[in-house]
Amino acid sequence: MMPYLLDWLALLLRWLHVIAGIAWIGASFYFVWLDNHLQAPLDPQHTDPGVGGELWAVHGGGFYRSQKYRVAPQILPPTLHWFYWEAYTTWLSGFALLCLLYFWRAEAYLIDAAVAPLAKSAAIAIGIGFLAASWLIYDGLCRSPLGRSARALAIVLAALIGAEAWGLCQLFSGRGAFMLFGSALGTIMVANVLFVIIPGQREMVRAKREGRPLDPVYGLRGKQRSVHNTYFTLPVLFVMISNHYAMTYGAANNWLVLIAMSFAGASIRAWFVARHKPPERGALPAALPAVLGLLTVALVVVALVPLGSLFSASEPAAAPAIDLDRVQAIVARRCVPCHAKNPTQPGFNAAPMGLVFESIAGVRAHLPEVQLQVASRLMPLGNLTQMTEDERTALLMWIGQADDR
Repeated sequence: MMPYLLDWLALLLRWLHVIAGIAWIGASFYFVWLDNHLQAPLDPQHTDPGVGGELWAVHGGGFYRSQKYRVAPQILPPTLHWFYWEAYTTWLSGFALLCLLYFWRAEAYLIDAAVAPLAKSAAIAIGIGFLAASWLIYDGLCRSPLGRSARALAIVLAALIGAEAWGLCQLFSGRGAFMLFGSALGTIMVANVLFVIIPGQREMVRAKREGRPLDPVYGLRGKQRSVHNTYFTLPVLFVMISNHYAMTYGAANNWLVLIAMSFAGASIRAWFVARHKPPERGALPAALPAVLGLLTVALVVVALVPLGSLFSASEPAAAPAIDLDRVQAIVARRCVPCHAKNPTQPGFNAAPMGLVFESIAGVRAHLPEVQLQVASRLMPLGNLTQMTEDERTALLMWIGQADDR
């Protein structure tokens, strides 16, 4: 009964996480787009003093006029709409999912003894420490003299993020490392909102209502952190979906895959930002980030091509035939405890991904998926069922022979 209830809790938390994330990312993308499309007011004589730009739009059967003040209006309106609960809800639901799936069941999803033989408590402590340290180091760099140079700060942050990707992949399972990496970036993003952007906006509102001059530092800090958040977004989204694609987190050098795809995501986002700006720089420079991003993705795709699929036709492996009874015994001992209609492995209420291997026909129907998971040592999860290397080799040999037939 408990695994069933935990599955429902995970489903509802994931649903909330996706909904809140859409609201947060959608608002963030919209305001970046809006800032980059603002034009001088069409009728300055009938425009409030202090308006720096405006945008006219049509949507849903109506016309809209958005205006942005250089600093603030002369008189604040009685109602101001804020955007922060979308960010907070996204992080809270995401952290709850991290605790439920990757900390509660760390032995299955977070720890890989072949990578580092961590105790469950140590793995959880290190994971939480990574989240906290990521924010503290990032925030310290932004507040330091280095933060005054956007380019220098970006280079240092890129190096640190790359180092974090490498470090996580040396400590945890590929899937767990990817998820902690995305969680660290997400923590930085929401902490920017909680500790920098919103407090700065509140101070600007207080200063305006009290008639004090506005300190521009709050606007500059908020702008800096908002820019960082928009470039972190696509790498975080990649991590959110990567757990469905074992060829990424299960690669031999998965940390390079993580760095490359994060770079690609940030580059593609940079292209979207650039293409929304006035074309004073020309089309070629604006398109460069997109080209770099797409080339990086293409390189990753080529680098992860299974070598066996390239050479199997010309160099067939000469291997002894594997007895089907032995294969069935391996599957029954090592796979069926999880991949059954009614799993016997504690913590599993249903077969992962709906794949049931109680008969050899079920395995044959999913040979490519089984081969990838077994060859990359991603399955069994955390090797909970203690599959031996001889069993793994035998199963892979049988899959190769079955695939040839």
